Amino acid sequence: MRAFVVTGPGTAEVCEVPPPVAGPGEVVVDVLRAGVCGTDAEFFSGHMAYLHSGDARYPLRIGHEWCGLVSSVGADVDEGWLGRRVTGDTMLGCGRCARCVGGRQHLCADRYEIGIRGGWPGALAERLPVPVRALHPLPDQVDATLGALVEPGGNALRVVEAAQVGPGRRLLVLGPGTIGLLVAQIAAARGAEVHLLGRDEDSLDFARRLGFGYAWTARTLPGPDALAFDAVADAANDERLPALAVDRVEPGGRVVYLGLAERPSLLDTRRLVLKDVTAVGVLSASGGLAGTVELYASGAVDPRPLVAATVGLDDVAAVLRGERDPDWGAAPKIHVDPQR
Repeated sequence: MRAFVVTGPGTAEVCEVPPPVAGPGEVVVDVLRAGVCGTDAEFFSGHMAYLHSGDARYPLRIGHEWCGLVSSVGADVDEGWLGRRVTGDTMLGCGRCARCVGGRQHLCADRYEIGIRGGWPGALAERLPVPVRALHPLPDQVDATLGALVEPGGNALRVVEAAQVGPGRRLLVLGPGTIGLLVAQIAAARGAEVHLLGRDEDSLDFARRLGFGYAWTARTLPGPDALAFDAVADAANDERLPALAVDRVEPGGRVVYLGLAERPSLLDTRRLVLKDVTAVGVLSASGGLAGTVELYASGAVDPRPLVAATVGLDDVAAVLRGERDPDWGAAPKIHVDPQR
C-alpha cells in the first residue's frame, strides 16, 4: 500500500509499504480522510520534542486525525465492526498500569501514539491498524470531513469543559488556528461570549466570517479594566502567551493550556496564587471523542468550514513545507484523502 513517510528533517516520500494485518484485539481501517496538524509539521521540520527524547525516530509515518472504514478484524474481534465507519483515539495505553486501569490511558508511560510516539504507524496511508478498544463509531450524520475533525475537536471539547464556560461567561481564546476555532465554536454552542486573540488580520478576518465578531490583535485588545475574562484558553504556540493568559483572566478564573511552544514558557506562579486562578493542562482528545461525535452529529457544531482543501498523499510534503494554493483561502486545516 502507499504511505507517506518522513525520512529526515525536511525530507519525505510516498512509499510502497507492506499493508497492516489485524493482530489480536485490532482492526485494519481503510483511511478515508486524515488531517495534517502542527505536530506533523514539527516532525517534518525536525523540531518535534519526541525526536530529541527518543520517543520517536526517523523514518516515521505521521497522521493522527483520521476516519475510515473497518476492512478487516483480528481473530478475537467482533466481526460486527466490519464495514463500519469509525474514528479513534490517538493514545494507546498498555491497558495494565494504574493509569490505564483508572481511565487515564492517555498518560500511560508506555503508551503508543498513532503517528506520533513509539513507532505506531500513522494515518497518512491507505490503511491503518488500530486497537478495537480505541475505536469510536461514526453515525451517518458525521461525514468524512467531520470524522477527521473529531480528534482535534476532542481536544477542544476538553478545553471548554476545563474552562467551565457557558451562558453569561466570557472566554478569551489565544490563537485562531484549527484548535482555537474549535474551542470557540464549542464554547459558543454552550452559550459563552467568545473572544479570539490572533497575530494577523487574515486569520482574524476568517474568524469573523465564522461569526466571531470579537476578534482582536494584541494592539486592539481592550485592557483588563474595559474587558474582563472569566476564562482564557491558550491554543497557540507562543511562549509568551501562558503568562498573558494569567494576566488577562479574572481573579478566581480558569486558564486552560493546550498549545505547546517550541521554547519553554515563563510563568510567575505568584500571579496564579495571588489571583486564586485555576490552571489546567489538556493533553490529547482522550475522553472528549464521544462527546465531539455527538456535537457534530447533532449539528450544534459544524467545523467543516475550517477545512481549506483536501489533497492526496503526493501533495503532503508541500503542505508541510507551508505551501498553499491561494484559492484555498484562509481556512487553517488541510485534509488528505489517501485513496487518491
